[in-house]
Amino acid sequence: MGGLAVGSAAGLAAAAESWAPGPRVEFLVPSGPGAALDAAARKLSRLLEQQNLSPPVVVSNRSSAHGIVVLQALQQAERNPNVLATLSSSLVYSEAQGALPVPYTEFTPLATLLTEYVVVAVRADSPLRTGGDLIARLRQDPAVLSIGIATTLGNHIHLGIARPLKAGQVDVTRLRVVPYKSSAESLTALLGGHLDVISATTPNVVGQLKAGAIRLLAVASPQRLGGVFAGVPTWQEQGIAAVGQSVQGVMAPKGISAAQQAYWTRALREVTRTPDWTEFLALNQWQDNFQGPKETAVQLATEYREVRALLTELRLVQA
Repeated sequence: MGGLAVGSAAGLAAAAESWAPGPRVEFLVPSGPGAALDAAARKLSRLLEQQNLSPPVVVSNRSSAHGIVVLQALQQAERNPNVLATLSSSLVYSEAQGALPVPYTEFTPLATLLTEYVVVAVRADSPLRTGGDLIARLRQDPAVLSIGIATTLGNHIHLGIARPLKAGQVDVTRLRVVPYKSSAESLTALLGGHLDVISATTPNVVGQLKAGAIRLLAVASPQRLGGVFAGVPTWQEQGIAAVGQSVQGVMAPKGISAAQQAYWTRALREVTRTPDWTEFLALNQWQDNFQGPKETAVQLATEYREVRALLTELRLVQA
């Protein structure tokens, strides 16, 4: 395995005009430790090191509204190919709200890696047992329940619950939504009785779902997921026409060379072909969705148009 990894790295370096990263790489993550974005970044970092595709990678958690702290750091690192950052649909949602200090298009996309879905969770002892129960309660009083999300109003996790509630004729402009630094924190608040409901992506709830501490009311996927989520109905199964997904990937600062961009894209492609990565995706019920820089740019532009229209409809931005 080690020999194959070294050979792979050598091949990548040769293909990218002999450029290789080093002596250290920093991976910027716009969420707190333990969150899904953090878990993905740390897994990628370990695999890049194990496959000899990167020198030591330091994961730096910089949680903030709209990921602004990460974007500022990435902006300051212009032309530095040894700085990577999480790329996610949240960037598109934030830009659609006019919340970013610099457009996401100012950075260098390296790859899209995966697609993820949002679930709605309550404590196991909650009287809410289905998505229909939640909608019925919120139709009567949209502010009666506290709903936790990570990390910013108007992001994919927020809209992951707002979209089906709106389809269920709930006045989503009156929801009581509480942002947290990470889904790990919102889940802790739920278990502690400080929240009634949370919206989160699948990996954030695996542990507590297995432990029987929470109940999932619905998942916003087009069909049921597998594994520990096999018993969770989709919104569509419950009569609510709502499907939503988001993507995760990796980006770099503006101004890196084509060879440097190509190296990282190929390195990420190598990592996502490993059994360890495949197992990691299955554990979290993430869907493999590798796309290169050009495809990623098209995907984000398409998503931006769709999100902007949805945010306008939800009155989170003006037309």
